[in-house]
Amino acid sequence: MVAKVPPSSLESERSLLGSLLIDREWVIKVADIVSKDDFYDDNHGIIYSAIIELYRKNRPIDLVTVSEALAAAGHIDTIGGNTYLADLTISVPTSAHVFEYAQIVKSKAILRRLIQTGSTISSFGFDEITEINTLLERSEQSLFQVTQTFIKNRLTHIREILDLRYEEYAETHEDPRKMEDGKIMTTFKNLDNKLQGLKGGDLVILAARPSMGKTAMALNIAQNVAKKKNVAIFSLEMSKEQLTDRMVCAAMGIDSWKLQKWELTDDEFARIGDALSQLSMSHIFIDDSASMSLLEIKSKCRRLKMESGLDMVVIDYLQLITGTNPMNRVQEISDISRGLKSLARELNVPIIALSQLSRAVESRASKEPILSDLRESGSIEQDADIVLMIYREEYYNSAELQANDMNKGKTTIFIRKNRNGPVWNAEFIFDGKFMKFREIDATRVGF
Repeated sequence: MVAKVPPSSLESERSLLGSLLIDREWVIKVADIVSKDDFYDDNHGIIYSAIIELYRKNRPIDLVTVSEALAAAGHIDTIGGNTYLADLTISVPTSAHVFEYAQIVKSKAILRRLIQTGSTISSFGFDEITEINTLLERSEQSLFQVTQTFIKNRLTHIREILDLRYEEYAETHEDPRKMEDGKIMTTFKNLDNKLQGLKGGDLVILAARPSMGKTAMALNIAQNVAKKKNVAIFSLEMSKEQLTDRMVCAAMGIDSWKLQKWELTDDEFARIGDALSQLSMSHIFIDDSASMSLLEIKSKCRRLKMESGLDMVVIDYLQLITGTNPMNRVQEISDISRGLKSLARELNVPIIALSQLSRAVESRASKEPILSDLRESGSIEQDADIVLMIYREEYYNSAELQANDMNKGKTTIFIRKNRNGPVWNAEFIFDGKFMKFREIDATRVGF
């Protein structure tokens, strides 16, 4: 059996190095693409390192200076001497194609890393001692590291960006409805009016004290969006059955407590079929793993994005995600919030992450939540594009408000942060029996 030779292009490697020896300015084009480890021939990697080091020191790059640098490092004979360096410049077809040479070298290096990663992952299959979840996580990390070495953005001149934006401006001017493309509408007019919908890459924090209705609001939005788009819900606190029951009650308009105690009338039971049929048409995917790491969430979202498409993610709730730094809770939460923002940008979807508020709210005269109430880390506030906070006065003054049915369930959602728009507040009625929010007034003036 003939051994397979790892993917490589020695001709492209020589052409790349020769181009750099001819004109040092080409280094600018390739330095952020190729590293010394990307060369199949180790000697080529040594030469490339010498060129990059000279460039960093702002020194000339030519046959003489590179030869001296290699000699000083004791590598000149290893790479074949001055004769080999001269051959590199002679054999270049044209230095104008240096970027293409670099892309070929990088692509071959990625293929070799894939082979190596596949071998590493294969070896995990023979490890019968380590926990299977740990092995799967290591496999995901190994493959993700390969993708990260290849997917890099370059600095872009604003002229290129403006050219693309002008085309988009012109298309939108002709058809203003294009403004809605790529936006996720909650279908709550108050919120959509001020947020202008949720956009790909947005990290949205939905925060409140316990029992304020965070999960209900998130599910209401998810159900609205999932009529046309794919929504992934990660429920780290409630089971998928509990979440489904809530959505069924909201769809039917029946008391969730009646469903739990199974006190449904014949008429209500007859309507369950319609509610189930309606929900079955929704594009909702639920994961109710009780303990989940950020890496697992990333992996599952990427897989869903590839297999079925993904338009929005809901996480209930942020503080229950398993971190990697349990000894420092603040740093752990910071890493998680930063990771969620990174995931939102990577997948180009909005992520709604529910969050608890600290008990500091309870000790103030005014119980209305503010940004500093976000629990355990100021980085949540920094990483978030939008911060929504839920407040119900009856939560604190239930006896006083019980007599006034008009104020029962009255809820204010404060937009405490809106990176691309105004802060605002919207009034809702929360019907706890049906686990459903409804708007009171969409014309209110902001504060």
